[in-house]
Amino acid sequence: MVIIFEVQVVSNTPMNAVPDVDVVAETFLIQIGYIPKGYDPKTSATGLRDSVPYRLFMDYLMGNTSKAWTVEELALLLGTTRPTVYRHINKLKSLDLLEGVDTEFEGQKRKGYRIRYGNLSMAWSFTEENVKMAMNNYRSTVDHLQELFAKRKG
Repeated sequence: MVIIFEVQVVSNTPMNAVPDVDVVAETFLIQIGYIPKGYDPKTSATGLRDSVPYRLFMDYLMGNTSKAWTVEELALLLGTTRPTVYRHINKLKSLDLLEGVDTEFEGQKRKGYRIRYGNLSMAWSFTEENVKMAMNNYRSTVDHLQELFAKRKG
């Protein structure tokens, strides 16, 4: 099983002085690559905050962190398709922010998703560790490349 971890890392300033949760969330979600910069919803959404990825994250995953949401349930609530929900769930999974748990939907056992530990701050610790591991692997590769190049030069 291949586990893909992907996060966008950009230079940023902490938004601790910004009191508006939506401004902070929107900026953060764009900075980490969950929502593309300049995102233009191809639906009837009136803007980013009305879009499927934003509402999925803010209204459902953050709005009720103890609940495990099935893809089918989210598709119904968001008025979209299962593939669209999976696309956004997979982005959040690649950031290692979600955990999959067994839950029930319409009387059937299904896989549900929620913010890891029901706490974004704790979930982000996983993301940070993955970044550290990836950077250490890059460092190892850079050092190896430097050694190989030095040998080639003689």
